Amino acid sequence: MSQDSSTQREEGNNHFKAGDVQQALSCYTKALKISDCQSESAVLYRNRAACYLKLEDHTQAEADATKALDVDQGDVKARFRRAQALQKLGRLDQAFTDAQKCAQLEPKNKAFQDLLRQLGAQIQQKVAQLSSTDSRVQQMFKLLLDSSAPISDRQKAAQNLVVLSREDAGAEQIFRNDGVKLLQNLLDSQQEDLILSALRTLVGLCTGHQSRTMAIVNEVGMDRLCGVMGSAASTVSLSACHLIQVMFEALTEGMKKEIRGKDEAILPEPSRELRSMLRHLIDMLPASSVSGAGRDSAINLLVKQVPRKSLKNPDNSLTLWVIDQGLKKILEVAGTVPEVKGGPPLTDNTPMSCSVLLNKLYDDLKSDKERENFNKLCEEYVQYHFGSSDMESKLRAIQTVSVLLQGPSDVGNRTLELSGIMDAVISLCASENITHQQVAVEALIHAAGKAKRASFITANGVALLKDLYKKSENDRIRVRALVGLCKLGSAGGTDFSMKQFAEGSTLKLAKQCRKWLCNEALPLTSRRWAIEGLAYLTLDADVKEDLVEDKKALQAMFELAKSEDKTVLYAVGSTLVNCTNSYDVEKPDPQMVELAKYAKQHVPEEHPKVSMTNTMNMFVKNEHAFSVCVIVCHFKPKMFSRVFMLLFKISESTDRGKIKAAQALAKITITSNPEIAFPGERVYEVVRPLVSLLALDCTMLQNFEALMALTNLAGISERLRQKIIKEKAVPKIEGYMFEEHDMVRAAATECMCNLALSTEVQKCYLATDSDRLKLLVLYSGEDDERLRKAASGTLAMLTGEMPELCTRIPDTTSHWLEIFQALLLGESQDLRHRGAVIVMNLMQADKSLAEKLMESEALEILSVLAKGDDPKQASIQKAAQRCLDLATEYGLIRSNEVVCEDETW
Repeated sequence: MSQDSSTQREEGNNHFKAGDVQQALSCYTKALKISDCQSESAVLYRNRAACYLKLEDHTQAEADATKALDVDQGDVKARFRRAQALQKLGRLDQAFTDAQKCAQLEPKNKAFQDLLRQLGAQIQQKVAQLSSTDSRVQQMFKLLLDSSAPISDRQKAAQNLVVLSREDAGAEQIFRNDGVKLLQNLLDSQQEDLILSALRTLVGLCTGHQSRTMAIVNEVGMDRLCGVMGSAASTVSLSACHLIQVMFEALTEGMKKEIRGKDEAILPEPSRELRSMLRHLIDMLPASSVSGAGRDSAINLLVKQVPRKSLKNPDNSLTLWVIDQGLKKILEVAGTVPEVKGGPPLTDNTPMSCSVLLNKLYDDLKSDKERENFNKLCEEYVQYHFGSSDMESKLRAIQTVSVLLQGPSDVGNRTLELSGIMDAVISLCASENITHQQVAVEALIHAAGKAKRASFITANGVALLKDLYKKSENDRIRVRALVGLCKLGSAGGTDFSMKQFAEGSTLKLAKQCRKWLCNEALPLTSRRWAIEGLAYLTLDADVKEDLVEDKKALQAMFELAKSEDKTVLYAVGSTLVNCTNSYDVEKPDPQMVELAKYAKQHVPEEHPKVSMTNTMNMFVKNEHAFSVCVIVCHFKPKMFSRVFMLLFKISESTDRGKIKAAQALAKITITSNPEIAFPGERVYEVVRPLVSLLALDCTMLQNFEALMALTNLAGISERLRQKIIKEKAVPKIEGYMFEEHDMVRAAATECMCNLALSTEVQKCYLATDSDRLKLLVLYSGEDDERLRKAASGTLAMLTGEMPELCTRIPDTTSHWLEIFQALLLGESQDLRHRGAVIVMNLMQADKSLAEKLMESEALEILSVLAKGDDPKQASIQKAAQRCLDLATEYGLIRSNEVVCEDETW
């Protein structure tokens, strides 16, 4: 066994000397698994620590060096490597201690002395920074605690505290100087500006820092934070919600990895704090002292934090805990009728937020037993309130059923089928009490989702809904009754043979909806219901045609979609999806259709006007409506992307419509994640519309947006790059690289940078009869920073993938050395990194290029870059050091570094 481990160690040493660090790491790891000698294991850990240092995995390097020192405290190389790792990890005092011991053991070792000097300088710099920050923090504390100071000065000090908290040093000083107590005083003040500053400062203290977050949660207390979030001031409530979200993230991220404190102590697991925070959020829900906005924030936090992020994670214990502790409280909010006294304050979005939370919890359940328990708890709650003789309790039960029908519909349907519920809904529609009518009509609308129940409601409730619409003097009741009729009229979906009402009835209903929609005198909530009615009715082809021809209604719909109300956006999106037939339709197997006919089973029928080309061309011609729709699409890209995709396909005969649809797709691709906006295979269909915008008859803005969108797509996958190449976009993109407009030229170069990841595009640069390579080199020396980044990034990638290109670079321009030196000296970190990688690739490719570079000022610049100690510039330092190592290997320079060698390097 010892012989095998020695063989693996020797192989590792050889690989390390050859520069193959990964293979060396693998050999040392294998040797450790089979080694049975403690002293040999210590050597292996020491050697593996060197590998981790090379790979910049400083945490593992420190751990392995410590294991080697556990065996032999006098192992100077292991201690030196630990000191290097600790330096990179920012634990300077511990690194200095190790470096001192190394210098004591080998006083003449220059490497140890250099490290000591570096650490001394870094520690002094940190102390100076901390003392400077400390004085600033103290000055701000003094101002904030001085109640006699002018309010403007106190507000300015509070704002400065926010800025300081975003810096590591500032956050640490605020925390160590009892800043949390001061922030508590600000939270208890009655001044909104000071409260906001305190909340934002706490965000800076908690972001990404588990230990501080745990201390703050315990010191400030969730009671105080929830009280602030329940404030009637919406800005304060939102800021408090953001703070609690940041706290959750800091604690949950901390549970995923081992976090060491200064003394290498493992911090306690924050699960207790997490449960406590969730319990406080649950307790907030039914509290009457909490504002509607604060309650919505609490619900949204539960939605984000409780359900599993991935179903691959088998642990849904948090969901089960919340159901056990808080389901009744969630149902209590869901069943609240705002018009009935005694309930907690709600916003218009609260019922829908409850629906989302209930649906998330239900979907996170794994077994039938868990789902049955959820159903049972909901049924017991509804039965308890419905069984009461008090009418307000019955309304609460019906309202709860409405919310469940919009969330976990299976649960809602079960509660709706409880004895007497449906009859009570029908009868309350005829009540003279406005509140009773409103609750009943809304329940009826949500209950009509099932085809069988829709038939029952059609037979028993349509007359009531018609009477309510015609005779009620209350607009809230009338519009809800109208939507109820719309939903019943569309219960057959796209099946032309399943019409619930007589021919022409849906057109009349749609006309009434458009009338409500265009009435600006009505409140937003009433007009929102009108859009929802159209969302149901536009499954009918006749209704689609009428709506598209009604320019005023379309404009009103899109104007309403600019609001922040998500239900409005969803209704508008659904209407557009229906108008463009963008919904997914599964076409049945023809053989199964024939079999169904033979068995006398119902077969769905399509509407005779299934071709919507003319309708959509009219929609495209409505220029104002289309333009607003393009703006609105940013709010719901996934939904609207399907609309514009279809518009592009069917507008082949209308160039203006085709261009507008393609431009809308470009905007969506730029402003959102294309893989989310265009799921599955749909993302590949976007390429052709975007390429169509790279035409001379398109505006410069359209060219620019197409290039930006193609850049995003080209960075996703090789398959998408191949699709772009197949659409013959590369020559067009290259053409725009010569464009005079700076932004278009830069966008084209960025697009080419991503496309150059494809081997097919890389081969284009091997051609000797083109100036492609020369253009990239020249652009790397331009004044436009964005263009320089794109061009130098492309060069860095190409020279790494194709070393044969490197020898051709000096022939492109006589100023190539000056251009690359300017990159190395660039103000931007990105430019310096690109320059260092290009130089490294050139030196690796050809010794003569290395000689030219080392004879220039590049040597001095690289020497400075390699000595950098800023962790943010580690990649630059690594590339620069590799250049110097190559120069040493070629014999172009001599290394001043003293390397301690023995039989195991």
